[in-house]
Amino acid sequence: MPGTAPFSLADLAASGTPFALLARDGATVEVLTGDVVDVDLLADIPLTDDAGAAREVLALVPFRQVVERGFECHDDAAPLRCLVVGQRTALSLADAFAHLPTERVPLAGAGFDIDDEEYATIVRRVIADEIGQGEGANFVIRRDYVASVEADPVTAGLTWFRALLEHERGAYWTFLVSTPGHLAVGASPEAHVSARGGVVTMNPISGTFRHPAGGATVETLTEFLSSTKETEELFMVVDEELKMMSAVCSDGGRITGPHLKEMSRLTHTEYMLSGTSTMDPRDILRETMFAPTVTGSPMQNACTVITRHERSPRGYYSGVAALFTPRPDGGHDLDAPILIRTAYLVDGRLRVPVGATLVRHSDPYGEVGETHGKAAGVLGAIGAIERDRVAEAIDEDAPAAVPPRRLADDPGIIELLASRNSRLAPFWLNPQSTGEDGPFAGRRALVVDAEDRFTTMLAHQLRHLGFDVTIAHWSAATAERVAAAELVVTGPGPGDPRDEESARIARLHEVVRTRLDAGTPLLAVCLSHQVLADQLGLDLAPLASPHQGMQKTVDVFGAPASIGFYNTFTARVSPGTASVGGADVAADAATGDVYALRGPGYASVQGHLESILSGDGLITLERLIGHALQRVDA
Repeated sequence: MPGTAPFSLADLAASGTPFALLARDGATVEVLTGDVVDVDLLADIPLTDDAGAAREVLALVPFRQVVERGFECHDDAAPLRCLVVGQRTALSLADAFAHLPTERVPLAGAGFDIDDEEYATIVRRVIADEIGQGEGANFVIRRDYVASVEADPVTAGLTWFRALLEHERGAYWTFLVSTPGHLAVGASPEAHVSARGGVVTMNPISGTFRHPAGGATVETLTEFLSSTKETEELFMVVDEELKMMSAVCSDGGRITGPHLKEMSRLTHTEYMLSGTSTMDPRDILRETMFAPTVTGSPMQNACTVITRHERSPRGYYSGVAALFTPRPDGGHDLDAPILIRTAYLVDGRLRVPVGATLVRHSDPYGEVGETHGKAAGVLGAIGAIERDRVAEAIDEDAPAAVPPRRLADDPGIIELLASRNSRLAPFWLNPQSTGEDGPFAGRRALVVDAEDRFTTMLAHQLRHLGFDVTIAHWSAATAERVAAAELVVTGPGPGDPRDEESARIARLHEVVRTRLDAGTPLLAVCLSHQVLADQLGLDLAPLASPHQGMQKTVDVFGAPASIGFYNTFTARVSPGTASVGGADVAADAATGDVYALRGPGYASVQGHLESILSGDGLITLERLIGHALQRVDA
């Protein structure tokens, strides 16, 4: 049982020993001490010693680690820092409070490095130049609250850790990590990824309700939950994390929720995603770098957009703190919260990074307010702003508190949350079959990845339908592989389909033309649908307003289908056009925007049939593939 540690935290702090404090279960504080090892790659995290014995390791993974996946970033050379645990103990919360300092830490020169007006200008620029030009569905752009601190950094960190325990409720981890020259203390609400006994879980959180003065009420929360922007924002990040789950889990991932994440100053909405995997936890971490809730979608382009619009490196912001714990039966479990709502103290300089999720509906000043709201919990704890007086009581000696009302228990709120799932694809809400008895069992498909990992979800649905699937990056989709494939599925991706300078889009044109000329089965999705339309002589044009994360019910060759759209450009015909150059056309009756095409040996669709927004996605996918295969089956 946890009890009084054989040392005081003050003595530990004074010793200079690297250590970490973790509050994960609401009852105890884990104290980890050990040696620090900095490594280059996730695969280098030292989970075993020289003799092969398993070790517990707490790793701070910086944002720059995305270079492992070939993504762009402002590279500050922040180390992948590993605390190799030599000793651990546990304190009850009461004992922890007995060891933690309380004196307020003075700050000097405090404020955001980018002021509100300037941040609002950046928001407008990202919406117009990035989302408005088809670069992605959503992006997270940060700014930093900064200040100077003259106090001893470890004492300051212990003080702030105590304050977060007292005043910030609803955190997944409340933590302090003290290593040479670097201190991180925070209260992260979001578990990015965990792996326990072969079960992988991800926890996308999005939608930010800033509590009004006097606290949240059922009425104000209902208004928030009814917001189109907030609902679509959550659906988009669930789609993005399902891409990751489909890459690491053999069963693709199943959705449960939505739930509320209630904190002291904010309430978020969240889903839980779960699946099974036999991958090394370091590989799981690599394939899920990093959460779309703190980067954007699609992930690779989000990193590029962040590099264009953020002026400095992120450091550890939006990375993860990853705890690898040995299992009795071998291997390691993984518990990795996102590094958000965290204060960093280095060389007397405090930094609290915070970002807002920008989507097509974003109001620039609303996003400014979101950054203030997200920073408020940490800023209140460190004394930069007035602390929230509503907190959970720890014990009889802790400061008095008024237990907050759980709005998640209100019947109306429960019903409103549950109603969201009526819009979603049953495929991702229910257990999924292996595909052995699927309608296309025994057939093979090559999926061409155009730099949007929606291809992993698409590949998972193809496997469910019975296909043996291989995914090839567009640069590896050689002429030989394309010619030999039984079915080629050219996937979605960011960008303007008319961009003649893009090697990626040029390669998509080559793949589509090869299959058309050979008359061999082809399915083209989203960007590739636009490429196919261009090959068939249809006009391409930007939409007046991007359809990023939009759900529409459209007619697909006589069958109404609920489909999720993530497009900024469209193929367009004259309204009423039913065929062009030998291709059947399914288009909007009023605008002529083309939703689907089909012809001898090919079919295409503008929407994402694999998205959670596509309630009729799987059946539509089966229909279109069936048409593409008709010629070879005849």
